[in-house]
Amino acid sequence: MILGVKKILKLVKEKKLVENLSKRELKNPEGAGFDFRIGEIYEIKGRRFLGIEERKTPKVKLLAKFDRKRSRKVILLPNTYYLMKTIERLNMPDNLLTLFTPRSSLFRSGIYIFGGQTAPGYRGELTTGIFNLGNEKFELEMGARVLHVMFFEIKGKTNLYRGQWQGGRVSTIIKEKQI
Repeated sequence: MILGVKKILKLVKEKKLVENLSKRELKNPEGAGFDFRIGEIYEIKGRRFLGIEERKTPKVKLLAKFDRKRSRKVILLPNTYYLMKTIERLNMPDNLLTLFTPRSSLFRSGIYIFGGQTAPGYRGELTTGIFNLGNEKFELEMGARVLHVMFFEIKGKTNLYRGQWQGGRVSTIIKEKQI
């Protein structure tokens, strides 16, 4: 079952389900979830590897970070993939998971954010990919709403997230053993 905004706002207040929500989301969320904002964007370079037991993600370079005191914009180059991290931070209980999708304003402009899920027990910001599919540069203001996050109740037993991305880590530093 997808949780409605009344229920998730209650969980935000009582359990800190989501931290750093915008005033808009706290007062008047739209749809059946929250819009999350872009907080950081990273350029990626270098070799990558995903094996059965080990992995190595590319090196990342922070290009821009949200600053409440001043507006900051970033240019997404055509046909270029970046990593992004949200301002909002999740504290997922053992009976909920999230699914997140890009806001339609982005794909209407040729920008795609890779949707995904967040497992029960995860704590941290969301990190996902963002890609400029177009042939033109795209200007993006840090702090803009980019993802819609929906919360789903899990019936029955589940296992909590125990992965190494806990806490919002963006990349690996060296080749590491997967948990």
